Amino acid sequence: MISITPEILVRAYASGVFPMARAHDDPQLYWIDPDERGVLPLDGLHVSRSLRKVLRHCPFTVTIDTVFVEVLKQCAAPVPGRDETWINAEIEHLFTDLFDLGLGHSVECWQGDQLVGGLYGLAMGGVFFGESMFSRVDNASKVALCHLVARLKRGGFRLLDTQFTTNHLRSMGAVEIARPLYHARLGNALQVMGDFTVDVPDVLAALDTPSGY
Repeated sequence: MISITPEILVRAYASGVFPMARAHDDPQLYWIDPDERGVLPLDGLHVSRSLRKVLRHCPFTVTIDTVFVEVLKQCAAPVPGRDETWINAEIEHLFTDLFDLGLGHSVECWQGDQLVGGLYGLAMGGVFFGESMFSRVDNASKVALCHLVARLKRGGFRLLDTQFTTNHLRSMGAVEIARPLYHARLGNALQVMGDFTVDVPDVLAALDTPSGY
């Protein structure tokens, strides 16, 4: 079996494939390149009136890249209705290495000193590959996603890859596109250098500003 390194993983994502495990305790990784790819158009995020109110009077403190490993572990943890996860120990190790290389990123939502929601993924060029999100209280993952999209728009990103779509992601605007179209958009977006560290002083203003993508 060929050992997967962070460098191999980066090349795989740039080629349009990503790894998954069948279960947390399964050490084997499988390369995935679905016929239909989930993406969330940056100008297509659905922010309901009630969610706008939450963002305007946000009950969370939102941080970036402060507890990446903990976000990863929370995303991998079993929750009611989902006993298994595709995030195994190998994925945890690889993404921790990517974070150390400055490529892995997380968005974290806090209530006091409690981490109550967040997401993590990989930023390359003008693409953000969203891996997983979690929520322990109402709206936490939605707020994290809104902060992510605002940051991507402000930072000049072109593509938010969600890999697959779920009911939750579809309600936020995610759609499926055919593999050839995804690969074309991926290739174009990788030519752009997005800035994930950009300052986002007003999330709603950033979300309301068209990016063209």
